[in-house]
Amino acid sequence: MRDLEKLSEKALKQEYLSRDELILIYEKMPLPHLMYIADSIRRQKHQGDKVSWQIDRNVNITNVCIAGCSFCNFSCRLNEADKCYTVSIDDYSEKIEELFRTGGNQLLLQGGLHPKYGLSFYSSLFRELKSAYPELKLHALGPPEIAHIARLEKKSYRYVLEKLIESGLDSLPGAGAEILSDRVRKQLSPCKPDVRAWLEVMREAHALNLPTSATMMFGHIETVAERIEHLIMLRDLHDKRPAGTYGFLAFICWPVQSLGTRMAEEYVIKPVSSSEYVRMIAISRIALTNIDNIQASWLTVGKDTAQICLHAGANDFGSIMIEENVVSSAGADNRFDATGIQNAIREAGFEPWLRNQKYERFLTMNYER
Repeated sequence: MRDLEKLSEKALKQEYLSRDELILIYEKMPLPHLMYIADSIRRQKHQGDKVSWQIDRNVNITNVCIAGCSFCNFSCRLNEADKCYTVSIDDYSEKIEELFRTGGNQLLLQGGLHPKYGLSFYSSLFRELKSAYPELKLHALGPPEIAHIARLEKKSYRYVLEKLIESGLDSLPGAGAEILSDRVRKQLSPCKPDVRAWLEVMREAHALNLPTSATMMFGHIETVAERIEHLIMLRDLHDKRPAGTYGFLAFICWPVQSLGTRMAEEYVIKPVSSSEYVRMIAISRIALTNIDNIQASWLTVGKDTAQICLHAGANDFGSIMIEENVVSSAGADNRFDATGIQNAIREAGFEPWLRNQKYERFLTMNYER
């Protein structure tokens, strides 16, 4: 008990806790006290009761992917011609114009690891979208896609990122992190780039001052220690960014969605309870004291649990996600519109604050309350 008291004092001062210390408080500290510490840290970092949210659209460029993730129902192989698609420019135009009418200006573009789509494909796509819609923001791809493109082109991660930035890339999602453990990745995503590649891509993105986010998908075959090690890797990498650069603007974690997946056939997946998710949000805020924003994943855990997370360290409620395909295909069926997400934030006792990807106040002429 005395050890927990000392760790509470240390955490409240926003001092870094070690791997073993974080494991101890995750496993032994009562949830209400863990929430209290995380909420106190949030209040130190974010004055007042504002909770940010966003309007964006998640578009999957293609469903062709060679990563072989056992938790994905969405992807297909190139030889499955009747299932494969690539979004056309006409389709992008329709999706973007709907996004603008809704009040947003950002596309979250996820590509998968297409065996034939290299740098020229993505550069041309980004340039064409930005040429037609200069005000559009592209929050696109992720470390696995960047590493995959670099391998296809036999170029460095930095070279690929530089060319994509020149073509219109505005920020890099933390996609494809899952759990930063090669043991886990080899079992669940055998063809996806390893932990070192994920971290190196992000290191280069930070050096180029490209805004990034960090993620975790948990609740499958990982251990608590591997979750904590994942957080520490993110914390350490963010600390190593060049002075004055964005680094990781936010951390987002969500429980795996496994309905109908190959993972559910191969492993016994115990659903993540609401209390476990809240505990994970709280420990994330405590571990990642150098990363400003922690997001609650309402899409995967629902409104009620996400609202509790706002009292457990989270300060962001994510996006209304006009379109989302991957986790929805594995069982996530929660939905919000702009009015609903603001009402949910207010019901939890906070003031909604519309933001952009850089966590800056976002004002739009099109948006109507």
